[in-house]
Amino acid sequence: MNDLPGRLLRLLSLLQSRREWSGAELAERLGVTDRTIRRDVDRLRSLDYPVVGTTGTAGGYRLVSGRAMPPLVLSDDEAVAVAVGLAGAGSGGVTGMYDSSMSALAKLSQVLPPRLRPQVAAVGASSVVARADLPQVDPGRLAILAACCRDLEIVAFSYESRHGAVTSRRVEPHHLVALVGTWYLLAFDPDRDDWRSFRVDRISDVRPSRHRFVRREIPAADAAAYLAESFAAATYRHSAVLRVELSEEKVREGFYGWWLPGTVVPTGPESCVLTLSADSAQLLIQYVAGVVALGADFTLEAPPETAAIIQSVGARLAST
Repeated sequence: MNDLPGRLLRLLSLLQSRREWSGAELAERLGVTDRTIRRDVDRLRSLDYPVVGTTGTAGGYRLVSGRAMPPLVLSDDEAVAVAVGLAGAGSGGVTGMYDSSMSALAKLSQVLPPRLRPQVAAVGASSVVARADLPQVDPGRLAILAACCRDLEIVAFSYESRHGAVTSRRVEPHHLVALVGTWYLLAFDPDRDDWRSFRVDRISDVRPSRHRFVRREIPAADAAAYLAESFAAATYRHSAVLRVELSEEKVREGFYGWWLPGTVVPTGPESCVLTLSADSAQLLIQYVAGVVALGADFTLEAPPETAAIIQSVGARLAST
């Protein structure tokens, strides 16, 4: 009985970490009997935690939404991660969150154990410069998609392409990734039998299906790597090919880890070919200028429209 408070907190932490647990799994994790688990669940319910039980071979326990939000149990890493997210909210593409985020960060800092406060203080003291041009994302939509990724739950939604066409999608969501200030959902689309990435700001009418799926292996090192590779291989409105007298490694180092909107193929120990592509001529010119700034000899090939824009910018720079 002396361990009851600690055991209840551990049980609550487990219930908050996953969509559903069987009684046997919980009993094994906590080192108690199934009967003790049933009693502890009843104690949590008496404290207004909405724990529901399901029957059958796949039955178990699940923490569901209630009338009010009960206290959360966070691990050390989770608490610091939440603080990082709160400190950056409002400047990372999530609308209407700044005041609430700062209030939540203050509360979190107040109750954190002393060993974690220096880390959170460092996060809170850091400054984040907001960019008004970043696509804005509804935090509620992010939360639903994150839950579906966690619970391996098929999700349906409407999606607007970059050309404005709207389609209905039903996918297996795997990861949410923030890449260069934009949120993406990486998912497997059974209708197309392939992986797809979706900009979250173009997703609407999100509908969890309550149907589960088996997690698939991503055809890349991780979700962020897959997105970067797929973007690099895509072809957009404006393109340019640069043959640079510099190794592939030195070109990539020159961009300090930022992904390039195209491919870099080595043609020798000290030479490579870059194929760059972007929807915006301005964005393409930024990357072309970045390559030119590396100081190596190069040649450039581009369609007439794109070449004219690049030459115009170059002439303006030369006249300054």
